[in-house]
Amino acid sequence: MKKLHYIFILTCLFLSYEGRAQDEISLVPKDTVKAVIDPNRPARAAFYSALVPGLGQAYNKKYWKIPIVYAGLGAGIYYYTFNQNKYHEYRDEYKRRLDGTSDPNHPIYGGLDNDRLIRAQKFHQKNRDLSALITGAIYILNIVDANIDAHLMQFNVNDNLSLKPDMNQNQMDYRFNYGMTLTYRF
Repeated sequence: MKKLHYIFILTCLFLSYEGRAQDEISLVPKDTVKAVIDPNRPARAAFYSALVPGLGQAYNKKYWKIPIVYAGLGAGIYYYTFNQNKYHEYRDEYKRRLDGTSDPNHPIYGGLDNDRLIRAQKFHQKNRDLSALITGAIYILNIVDANIDAHLMQFNVNDNLSLKPDMNQNQMDYRFNYGMTLTYRF
């Protein structure tokens, strides 16, 4: 227990230590720049991203996300079309067998019975539907990402807002009280 107590004390001291380099830096009020907050920026980014996938990321100047968006959408569309084509191939062969016009010596479908053709149709239909859902989810994530990124670009992150661990000694029983300090300077 005492080891844990000492480890926490050292951690608090280490995190609350302010080096001398910070004392030498002085800011002149004209050096600080106030950021202008545009409340319509997140809505614009989401609209652009809904209009053309990746355009909201370009509006937010996060260009590295655009290939990820298009890779996800492209993979989803590719697997959708692949499974759609395979579904139609197996369905057409099953219809030919029901009509009696199928070729029993076909290199792909000749060795398959009707039950396997039905299972292949169901398999590719399920994968096609799943690919459509995943593609839709990637499209929606593209819009949500652009909106959240535009919101976070306006978030105030500076030294005026800080969260540090705090340790005080109780004057009555000389025990240490542990906690967190949230500081906001105007």
